Amino acid sequence: MNMLQQFASHTPIWVWALLVFLITRGVAAMKPGEVTLGRLAVVPALFTAWGLWSISARYGTSWQAWALWLIGIGAGTGIGWMMLRHAVLTANRATGKLWRSADYSLLPLLLVTFVVKYGFESALAMSPTLAGDVGFRAAYLLLSGGFTGIFVGKYIRYVAAWRRAAPSDDPQVTG
Repeated sequence: MNMLQQFASHTPIWVWALLVFLITRGVAAMKPGEVTLGRLAVVPALFTAWGLWSISARYGTSWQAWALWLIGIGAGTGIGWMMLRHAVLTANRATGKLWRSADYSLLPLLLVTFVVKYGFESALAMSPTLAGDVGFRAAYLLLSGGFTGIFVGKYIRYVAAWRRAAPSDDPQVTG
């Protein structure tokens, strides 16, 4: 219990604010509705920026680190794309929004991603030498990239649905 209190007390406020934000996004995704592509881009952009910052700060220009992260992103993108293969996505050009069916995978995915990234970042904060451990480094970079890729893949699926909807007189075009 004391260890959990130590983690909680040494965690910056912005991390807890991020967790609350992610929970609200995950809960909102459980309801079908219309949303803009810009709003759907927030989570993948957030995790991409967090990954870019983390890797730049720890590994600089190490091509091996960037390669592992990008391999993770590639694999995750495919998974994210497939996760929405049965989703109903309907573009409404008149409103500039995309109607999407409920996404029950987002909240658990956000929570698991947060816990994994928090765990890795905490371990690195407590023992910076882990950044040089080959196994830890590979797991950190591949998982970080993989989770980021899942959000990117889901977003690409949304964009593809939007693009498939040709502008027409009928504002409702299924994608």
